Amino acid sequence: MRWDRSRASDNVEDRRGGGMRLGGRGIGIGTVVIAVVAMLLGVDPSVVLNLAGGLNGPVVQQQSAPPPPVEDEAARFVSHVLGDTEDTWRTLFAKSGKTYQDPKLVLFSGSTDTACGLGQSASGPFYCPGDQKVYIDLAFFKELGSRFGAPGDFAQAYVIGHEVGHHVQNLLGISGQVQAERQRGNEKRANQLSVKLELQADCFAGVWAHHADRARQVLEAGDIDEGLNAASAIGDDRLQKQSQGHVVPDSFTHGSSAQRVRWFKRGIESGDPAVCNTFKSAQL
Repeated sequence: MRWDRSRASDNVEDRRGGGMRLGGRGIGIGTVVIAVVAMLLGVDPSVVLNLAGGLNGPVVQQQSAPPPPVEDEAARFVSHVLGDTEDTWRTLFAKSGKTYQDPKLVLFSGSTDTACGLGQSASGPFYCPGDQKVYIDLAFFKELGSRFGAPGDFAQAYVIGHEVGHHVQNLLGISGQVQAERQRGNEKRANQLSVKLELQADCFAGVWAHHADRARQVLEAGDIDEGLNAASAIGDDRLQKQSQGHVVPDSFTHGSSAQRVRWFKRGIESGDPAVCNTFKSAQL
């Protein structure tokens, strides 16, 4: 991936050496939920529960000014990919008469405070709608290759694009609508809605990649395959098979490998956010 062709974002907070922390309301998370969601890519477990029980973001209190990102290659990579998502979604929002609000992206190690509760590396990358921030422990990128068998810089960029996709959902009011509907349904229905939310974020990641390549020719040979491989590697069916030896479709929260690949491909091939409406699609 030619990520250095993109503009570096100024919206990266590096907490790996301390820095800014947020005062937020503590949120209890069931250990079973953590165990399941920690293996998956997407929304933080506390966010999933907040969608079920209602989310009123607390006031965020800034205790100290955030330090600049550490100037290592991984941090620069994240900054450039984030900048590319900003440029892409600003343009797409403007075309529909809306204004895109950039999210912050927080680099952390181990754990960090968020408006959605305590964020932990074991949960993987996640987006918190309470403070509109994406949280990533860069150690996950190594794990993506070693544990999940999905190496490559574009596989990592897909992860960022997916989490930014959750931010897009939040700005468009989709997350709020899902929250309200989850409150009226049972666990099976709540899981179905979670799957649709995740698959739409996959599609939005594809939409970003489509426009980034058209505008800046960032993709190289093999990059799309890296992204598709990453989407497949973190499907619920594949992860459940690896962890427990069998698959329970009713417990899916992110979608099967085939579904994640299908929706990412739909976004990257069309570049049209309108094709990402998983909530009205006859087939996931």
